[in-house]
Amino acid sequence: MKRFLPDTFTLMLVATVILASLLPVSGAAAEYFGLATNLAIALLFFLHGARLSRDVVLAGLLHWRLHLTIVLTTFAIFPLLGLLIGFVPSNILPPELYMGILFLTVLPSTVQSSIAFTSMAGGNVPAAICAASGSNLFGMLLTPLLASLLLTTTGQAGFSADALEKIALQLLLPFVLGQVLEPWIGAWVRTHKKILMPVDRGSILMVVYAAFSEAVIEGLWHTYSLANLGMVLIIDLALLAVVLCITMFGSRLLGFSKADEIAITFCGSKKSLASGVPMASAIFAGQNIGAIVLPLMIFHQVQLMICAVIAGRYARANEASAVLAKADAQNVTA
Repeated sequence: MKRFLPDTFTLMLVATVILASLLPVSGAAAEYFGLATNLAIALLFFLHGARLSRDVVLAGLLHWRLHLTIVLTTFAIFPLLGLLIGFVPSNILPPELYMGILFLTVLPSTVQSSIAFTSMAGGNVPAAICAASGSNLFGMLLTPLLASLLLTTTGQAGFSADALEKIALQLLLPFVLGQVLEPWIGAWVRTHKKILMPVDRGSILMVVYAAFSEAVIEGLWHTYSLANLGMVLIIDLALLAVVLCITMFGSRLLGFSKADEIAITFCGSKKSLASGVPMASAIFAGQNIGAIVLPLMIFHQVQLMICAVIAGRYARANEASAVLAKADAQNVTA
C-alpha cells in the first residue's frame, strides 16, 4: 500500500498549493519573492550542470540505440500523443489545461526516479544514468523549441522570443557554468545530495507557490471545475499507460535485452517536474502558469505510483528467474 501513498515531496507540493490558495503573495512582496525564486532556479540548474559527469555523457554515446529510442520516445512520441489529445472538446478540457498537457509532453525525463526504478527492477543502471542525464541536457534546447512549435500548430497562445532569452540566461547559462566547473566541484556536489536537496525541492516549491498565488488571484479555482481536473487525471493516466506499453513492448520488438528494456521503460515514460516547473515560469511568463503546471504535477504523482508497481513486478520476475537458473545449474551439476 505504501506504493500508492503520496511521497513527502508530493505532500509538500499539495501543502504549497493550499498555502497559495489561502495566502497568495501579491504586490511588492510578489516582486521580491519572484526575484528570490529566479535566483533559486539559477542555482538549481547550476547544480544540475555540476552533477552531470562528463564520463557519464561519453559512456552514454556507446549505447546509442538505447539512447536514441529513449530520446525519440521523450521528444517525438510524447508530443505526437499530446497533439492527439487536442481532439478532446474544449468544454471538457479548457485551453490552458490542454496547454499544460502539451507542455508536459515536451519535457525531458526525470533523473532520480528513473535511475531508482531501473535499479529496483534490476535494469541497466549505467544506461539509465546516461539516458536520464542526456534527456535533461537535450531538454534544455528541445523543450522550448518543441513547445513553440506545438503551441503555434495548435493555435495556443503564449510563446515569445523573449522566453528563449530568459531560458538562456536563467537556465542554460547556469547549467553550462556548472558543467565548466564540474571537474573541480562535481564530485563534492554528487556526494552531498542530502545537503543540497533543499535547493532542488525548495526552488520548485517557490515556483509553485508564486505560480499558484498569481493563478488564485486571477480566479484559478473559480475557472476550472472538479470535472475539468478529473479529465486531466484521466488523460494523464491514459498518456502514461500508452507510453509504458510503447516503451515496454517496443523495446522487446527492437531486440533489446531485459535490462535495457527496463531502462527504456522507466527513462522513456517519465516527465521531469524538477525541470518542468522552472521552464514553465520562463516559457509562459505573464500567463496563468498555475493552470499550465497543474497537469504536470498530477502526472508526477501518477508516474511515481504506477512505475513503483511495475518496478516491483520486474524485480520479482528477476528473482524468480534467478531461482530457476540456480535450480537448473544444480540439476546439471547433479
